[in-house]
This record gives sequence, C-alpha cells and structure tokens, in this order.
Amino acid sequence: MIIYGKNAILESLRSNKAIYKIYILDKFKGTTGEIESTAKKKNIKIEYLDRDKLFRICKDEHNQGFVAEMEDFSYCELDDIFKLAESKGELPFVVILDGVEDPHNLGSILRVCECAGVHGLIIPKHSACPINGTVAKTSAGALEHMLVCKVTNLTNTIKKLKDDGMWIYAVELGGKDIYKQNLKGSLGLVIGSEGKGVSRLVKENCDDVLTMPMFGKVNSLNASVACGIAVFEAVRQRRD
Repeated sequence: MIIYGKNAILESLRSNKAIYKIYILDKFKGTTGEIESTAKKKNIKIEYLDRDKLFRICKDEHNQGFVAEMEDFSYCELDDIFKLAESKGELPFVVILDGVEDPHNLGSILRVCECAGVHGLIIPKHSACPINGTVAKTSAGALEHMLVCKVTNLTNTIKKLKDDGMWIYAVELGGKDIYKQNLKGSLGLVIGSEGKGVSRLVKENCDDVLTMPMFGKVNSLNASVACGIAVFEAVRQRRD
C-alpha cells in the first residue's frame, strides 16, 4: 500500500508496521527529523526524489513531499474489538459505516473515532471505501491506532452485535433527539453514506434512529461531522 503525508508516515513508523521504503522530496533531505532518524534505526531505505519523480509514485499533489511503500492494511476480526474493550475495562463502543465511499470522509471518521476512544470501526466489504493512502493521510495517523473490521453482510453483523447485548442506533434525520437518548451502555452508532444515508434494511435492524437537532436552513451534515457530533455526545454521557 502507498501512504503519504508526514503524519501518516510518522505514525506508521511509530506503530512498527512493515514499511519497505520511504520517498522524500529532495529539498527536505536532512530536515525531517524523526522520520529520517527512525527509518535509519529500522534500516528502512530512504530515497530522495524531485517533485516529478515523487508524483509518479503518488499522484496526489497533497502528499506533502513524503511517500512510503508499506504492507497492506490489516483488518481485524469482530471479536478483536470486544477483546480490546474488555482489556480496557470498558463497555464496547463501535461505529458502523453504511456505504461511506469518500476516502476523505472515512479518514476523518477514523480520526474522530480514535480521538474519542471508540473501540473499533466496522465497514462493509462492498459499496464502501477501502483503506488506502488517501484515507491514511486524512486520518492524520489515527489509522495506525484503530481497529477496522470489514464484514460481508452489515445487517447480519448488526444482528450479531445486538445478540451480544449492544444497542445499535442509526444516526439520521427524522429520529429521536440524540441528546435525550441514553448512550452509556454497549453501543454501536451507524453512519450512512454521503448521498443516501443509512439504507432501509440496515435502519430496520437498528434499535432506533437518532437525530441531531438542526436549526439552520441546511438540513443535513457531512458524514464525518455527523459522526463526530454523535460519537462525542456518547463520550460525554459515558464519562458522567
């Protein structure tokens, strides 16, 4: 997998993921501090390239002059998320994405979830954005610290989570006021796709639909923004 951006590469180095090679814009040679020193300690080859050659490897102009080749992202199993919560002495807290296809939204959601202490992110195998370099960069390093589980059938996964004692809520317009809902227990929040929201079948299998009160003329929020509001409302309640 190709990742890019200074923070994404730094966090990958710190997390001991297998990085095969790092490419740095030649004008930054000798000035990148921890990236160069850590790479040298780990015997990771660094190659300094001009802008054109770097762009051939990573065609995103926002690579900040840092690109790396590393092992593919390793998805976790559902049980790993429960084990993490148990190891922390906490009730399970997951975010479930239903068809989020924008890598920038996915990266931002990963960052929100990591900052909020969410135990794991669940994404569907099909009709969703995979973990890629854009996701890694947008997450600003959070990807390296988050468990992500990819499942074949989102509806069946929600049913299993409910059987395991979790409350699953879709976050979407037309539901109950999220600020009046108890979010302190074992919890899963479902965030829908950018255009269609939470799909009908997934919504039907949730325990309820929760909504953030809206007071402006625009009646919808970006998926990552909605996720952030919902997740941190749960954090606020769970800290009380």
